[in-house]
Amino acid sequence: MDVTEISIRDLDAEKFIKVQADKIASVVGDGVAINALSGGVDSSVVTLLAHKALGGRLKTIFIENGLMREGEAEEIVGVFADLGVSVEVVDAKKQFFDALSGVTDPEEKREAITQTFYKDVFGKLVKESGAKHLLQGTILTDVDETVAGIKRQHNVFEQLGIDPNDAFGYNIIEPLVQLRKDGVRKVGQALGLPESIYNRMPFPGPALSARVIGEATSERVELVRKATVIVEEELSNTSAFQYLAILHEDKVTGMRDGARDFGLQIEVRCWDSVDARTATPTELSFKTLSKLAERITGEVPGVVSVTYNIGSKPPSTIEAV
Repeated sequence: MDVTEISIRDLDAEKFIKVQADKIASVVGDGVAINALSGGVDSSVVTLLAHKALGGRLKTIFIENGLMREGEAEEIVGVFADLGVSVEVVDAKKQFFDALSGVTDPEEKREAITQTFYKDVFGKLVKESGAKHLLQGTILTDVDETVAGIKRQHNVFEQLGIDPNDAFGYNIIEPLVQLRKDGVRKVGQALGLPESIYNRMPFPGPALSARVIGEATSERVELVRKATVIVEEELSNTSAFQYLAILHEDKVTGMRDGARDFGLQIEVRCWDSVDARTATPTELSFKTLSKLAERITGEVPGVVSVTYNIGSKPPSTIEAV
C-alpha cells in the first residue's frame, strides 16, 4: 500500500485537520472508536483529532505497560483532562513483562509487545467497548523504516500486507500516515495541544524496552527509567531533537570505595534532526557530559560506566534496538 507524503512545506494544518476529521467521522459513522494514548506526539495528536471528529464516541485509554517514563500516566491524564478528553488508565504491567520474559532479540521484543498490545490487552478492550475502529498515530517514518526492514515498528500492518481486521478483529484508522514528525507537530499546534506535548521528544513504541539491550525485566527497565529522568533533566535546556539513555547488556569493571565494582553501562544519545530520517549527535560540552556521568553513576544503582554515542544516522539509528 503506497502512501503519498505531505511535506511540511505543503501542509495546510487547518485544512488537514478538517479533511481528516471528516474522514474519521465518515468511516466510524454512528459507531464508536477507540484509541490508545501513550503521551507521545503522534498518539496525542491523533487523540485530539479524533476527539474533534467524534466527541464522546471516542474511548481513549492509557495502557500502563510498566515501560513508560516516570509519572507518565498521571501527567498525561491531567493534560488531556484540561483539554476536555477523559482518559482511562488500564494496568497491564504483568501481561507485558510476562511476554518479554526471556526475550533478548530486538525484533522478537518488538513482536512480543505488538502481539501483547494488539491481541491480548488492547484487543480485549476493543471487544469490551464494542468499537470496530482503532485510531492510531502511525506516521510515514514508521512505515518507511518497517518496509525497508530497518526496524519493525509495532504500529505498521497494512503496508506489510497484514489485514488488522483479520488479525485482530478491528479496523485501524491512521490519519497521520502521510506526515513526518515535523508535520505532526504543526498539526498538534493547530489543534490546540500545549507546546509541552506537540513539541515533545519522540518516544519509541516499545517504550523503555527499546532502551534495554538484552532482556527487558522490570528491574532493568527501572534502571533505565532512573537514567532517563537524569538525562531529560540535564539536557532539557538544549535544542536537541531527542535524547535518551540506554542500558547495555554487558557488564564492565569499575571501582567504588577502593574495591572492584563489576557493574553496568549506560549509553547516552542526543540528536539533532528535523524529521528523524537523518540525525547527527549534538555537540554537548564536556562539562555537560561530565555532569551526566556523575549523576548517572551516583544515582542509578550498579552503574559504573557512562558513554556518549557519536555515530550519525545513518549508519546509526536514533534508538539502539
